[in-house]
Amino acid sequence: MLFSILIANYNNGNYFKDCYASIAEQTYQKFEVIIIDDGSTDDSIHLIETLIKNDPRFRLYKNEKNSGCGYTKRKCAELAAGDICGFLDPDDALDPIALEVMVKAHQEHPQASLVHSTLWYCDDDLKKIKRYEGAKPVVASPGFTNIDIPVIHFTSYKNEHYRRTQGINPNQHRAVDIDLYLKLSEVGEFVFLDQPLYKYRIHKNGISTSNRTKAFYGHLKAIAAAEDRRGVNLENEVEPVLVGQGKSHLFYEARFCNPKYLVYRLWLLFKQNPAGFLKSFFVKQK
Repeated sequence: MLFSILIANYNNGNYFKDCYASIAEQTYQKFEVIIIDDGSTDDSIHLIETLIKNDPRFRLYKNEKNSGCGYTKRKCAELAAGDICGFLDPDDALDPIALEVMVKAHQEHPQASLVHSTLWYCDDDLKKIKRYEGAKPVVASPGFTNIDIPVIHFTSYKNEHYRRTQGINPNQHRAVDIDLYLKLSEVGEFVFLDQPLYKYRIHKNGISTSNRTKAFYGHLKAIAAAEDRRGVNLENEVEPVLVGQGKSHLFYEARFCNPKYLVYRLWLLFKQNPAGFLKSFFVKQK
């Protein structure tokens, strides 16, 4: 089975060396790598071309202009020839056995549209900090929203199942992976592998760190679109997480984020609701 590794790059050239090395070291070598640069303004093109020039399995494409994450990832998916596909961010890395484990799982579960695992949070040098413990098995049902993030990197999907969906929304600028997971849940089952196969780098320029609020809004947009496709009301699935989201996410990020960013988030929460902010810290919840 051919595995298509899909990479959407924007200004992450300085991190790509680690990403490339993790692919080259895979125990499963029957793969192709589709890289699309979305109008980077750094030295990404030169850095990537230098690394991949001697390996025809790597192919680099360039958007004519900066078109956003949804557009670029959709294009990656359209260019993929593999039986199985998986997205890898250019500033992250894979465990050496990631592809091998994923291929085996897909072979054992032909009915699965998606196989998902869990990840390591890593520092700027890709040194492991903590394993993400929120990943868990899910039922791919009309009520699936991924609102509490049980499905996270590394994920891979069967190309034949992807082509039964509407495909990635090219206008979805945030939470693009969530949009994909919700659509794949509508065409097949999900299989969970309880092992970290992905190294998620936390750094000050990372999209998830600097734009957390916008990413969550993007998640809600993806859920709203899923409601329309499925003809269901997902309010009951989303509401419990929305109620507790501010505090839980804040403390979750506190272990890893840039301290200046944490102080900024605390200040924003205080300004929005001073009484509620203080209550969340000092009043015991019933």
